[in-house]
Amino acid sequence: MRRPLAAALLLGSAALGSARAEAPARRSAAELMDVLMWNREPVGGPFALIDQDGRPRTDADFRGRLVILTFGYTACPDVCPTDLMEISRALTLLGKAGEEIQPVFVTLDPARDTPALLAEFVPSFHPRLIGLTGSEAAIRQAADAYKVFYRREDGQDTIEHSAFVYLMDRSGAYLGFFPPGTSAERMLTIIRPHLGAR
Repeated sequence: MRRPLAAALLLGSAALGSARAEAPARRSAAELMDVLMWNREPVGGPFALIDQDGRPRTDADFRGRLVILTFGYTACPDVCPTDLMEISRALTLLGKAGEEIQPVFVTLDPARDTPALLAEFVPSFHPRLIGLTGSEAAIRQAADAYKVFYRREDGQDTIEHSAFVYLMDRSGAYLGFFPPGTSAERMLTIIRPHLGAR
């Protein structure tokens, strides 16, 4: 899966940060692309967040299903809603088979994206989409695990962030990613071979 998507990765930009308490050193976009394209490091991992209904959620809650996971924020002007619409369209095109897939949206703006706001936001894309938020530290831990870059520019409402859509298998292992702007049809060419496989 990774080779066909690797060329398209050049459309995205990203960087990865280490989780140090003071002045964290962040890797460059090129380094992160290298990690994702060639699977040089583990991608994904445990997280403990809160869903749009205020319930604690961990990565273990999604075992037994394929997971399509993306990071962003509800006020994102373009990339986030576009990718969420394509994820929703992919699930709709799959029909009943789409029930094997759990779509998940993790906010990068936990101060603003409360469970109540996510409860209004996620159903507008798909009824089974789960929105996750949490403390700044918990969000950072999850973002670092998935090699997600994000930062808010001083004095601005927008958040600069990488925008990859991750595909995880039923055990929580990383299968690969879709770059920003991937169509539902393209997603399905990658997802379909994993459906029904146990």
